Amino acid sequence: MTIVEPATRSSDARTRIGVGVLALVVVLAAIAPLLSPAASTQDVVMTRFLAPMTRDLHGAFHFLGTDRLGRDVWSRLLFGSRISLTVGVLTMALSLVLGVAVGAGAAFAPRSVSAVLLGLTDFALGVPRVVLLLLLAALWPPNATQVVLVLGVTGWMPIARLVYAETRSQLGRPYVDGAAALGARRLRILFRHILPHGAPPVLAAVTLGIGNAITLEAGLSFLGLGVQPPAASWGSLIASGRDTVVNAPWVGLAPGVALVLVVISCALIADGLYERR
Repeated sequence: MTIVEPATRSSDARTRIGVGVLALVVVLAAIAPLLSPAASTQDVVMTRFLAPMTRDLHGAFHFLGTDRLGRDVWSRLLFGSRISLTVGVLTMALSLVLGVAVGAGAAFAPRSVSAVLLGLTDFALGVPRVVLLLLLAALWPPNATQVVLVLGVTGWMPIARLVYAETRSQLGRPYVDGAAALGARRLRILFRHILPHGAPPVLAAVTLGIGNAITLEAGLSFLGLGVQPPAASWGSLIASGRDTVVNAPWVGLAPGVALVLVVISCALIADGLYERR
């Protein structure tokens, strides 16, 4: 009979909660057009700052109310989630590719090449992301693609360090020596044996990084350095509600709560993945 430790059961429960919340957000973002009320063309004065769970003069129901321009907050939240989630996933996908390439390369390469790659990683850790984004914003208009590239190119270093450590720890294992004795090439050993064994902590770092990337993008959009109108992300939605905290708190509160829930969900999933190593 298998005995399940209480800590393991607790971790599994947290992981299921995180996966459930994140899956719900992804599904809502995917079917956003089906859940959004039709755009209204009536006078903005008559529809601005409607409270949540109310209907306007034309009968349209506003689940989370409206903003200063009479736009449905629920609709903007759903469509904004598409951009925020896409930025987070693409950022970490780019960071994962670069991190695995540099980390695994440093572990397998000769000592001189490994020192260069690790030195490049340490140097990149010292490059401030925000300063780089400010520089790019001064040269070109900021957009989602620019944010993804900058956050991805400046976010691979922790993954590279983790992949390097995991790969080095696996190189001395008997199964690696056995695969090498059977004539397996280094790339096959890496992708068939080493990376799958070291995947849980790497995936945990990637999942946690998605939440971090979404938070960074929200902060940049809040400052006007991220996604630009008419497109909207959670950060720009929070910024649009900062002047209406007293008379219409739902404008900025709704995207803020969504952001917190997604980041916590990513942290719960990462915690569960790390404990499975």
